[in-house]
Amino acid sequence: MSPILVRPVREQLEHDRVIRLLQAKLKRKHDVAINIGDDQAAGLKIGPGQMFPDLVLSSPDKNKRLEGVIEVETGESVNHLEAMAQWAHFGRARVPFHLYVPAGAVDIARRLCVENQVSVSEIWSYHSIADQTRFTLVQRAPAAVAKPAPPPKASPERTAPAKTSRPAAKAASAKTKKAPAGKATAPAKKAKPAGKRK
Repeated sequence: MSPILVRPVREQLEHDRVIRLLQAKLKRKHDVAINIGDDQAAGLKIGPGQMFPDLVLSSPDKNKRLEGVIEVETGESVNHLEAMAQWAHFGRARVPFHLYVPAGAVDIARRLCVENQVSVSEIWSYHSIADQTRFTLVQRAPAAVAKPAPPPKASPERTAPAKTSRPAAKAASAKTKKAPAGKATAPAKKAKPAGKRK
């Protein structure tokens, strides 16, 4: 797919520089392919068409399993057309989609994602100070957060009725055997007077 817009030269240089910085940063964990300018080195089939996100992350092993896509935007490209024509498609890929935007465009990017129902895993902001560029995670999708473990089930010991211990059962049995046959069946109420107790 051809670019949605033609960026001013200054923004295009910034855009390409951020892509190369991310490539260097992420290559420790992924095999990173980039598409800069007119170069279309790493394509991604989404639906009927072929798309070329700025960075394509794959597993470093021989399987080269797709692990994520990244799109870097500049001030000019954080707009409704870009969100509808590219972000929405990248969000349909069955891998995490990360969006990088200038620090001043974060709120606009969030609103565009909501309005266009873009399924974005993470939104990052970036800003440059002199020759240094800093990246900040500003939004993470709830699905990326681990769900709390369910509470443990009650153990059978807590729910089962209390059982008489074996020593107590034996003592009760012994008392029954020693008692005379006639008194064993007598009701407990008749034994109340103190004079009749042994």
